[in-house]
Amino acid sequence: METPNYIKALLVPNGHKKTGDRRVWGIELAGVWLPFLIATNTTGDTSIPADCLGAPLRLAFNADGSVKFSKTGRPQFKVVKEVADTVKLVKENFVAGLIAHSTAVAKDNPEGYQAQIDIAKQAAEPIIAHDREKLDSAIAEQMAQQVEREAKTTKRGKREREAVTA
Repeated sequence: METPNYIKALLVPNGHKKTGDRRVWGIELAGVWLPFLIATNTTGDTSIPADCLGAPLRLAFNADGSVKFSKTGRPQFKVVKEVADTVKLVKENFVAGLIAHSTAVAKDNPEGYQAQIDIAKQAAEPIIAHDREKLDSAIAEQMAQQVEREAKTTKRGKREREAVTA
């Protein structure tokens, strides 16, 4: 089976630099999503209202109509529904494409696919064993510290009771 070009393109570094832009689904809103959505509007593939593309971030409000603030005291903004819904659709279609490709490869080359699974499992065994050992050790250490703290608390409590009764 020949790998589709769109799958190959996903696996090639493209030199895109990350920015401090607001992200939707982990992708820059102003730098990626807006140009993409404007392009899809231009080609007629979407019909997102111009105000949504021009002002994709809107002030968030509480149920009572007051402005919503974060715990740090900053006003909160949300991505306008039409943009968020289109991003969700793209995400769902992207995931469906990944699943379709995986399924097609597994169906066309079951032996090769299973071989890759077996290689990955075997390579992961020492990593999983190491992590399990470290986690068990860390949990045992935490339990010992907890027992020690409880013992100190119990001793303090006895001393305080003895002082009160004396």
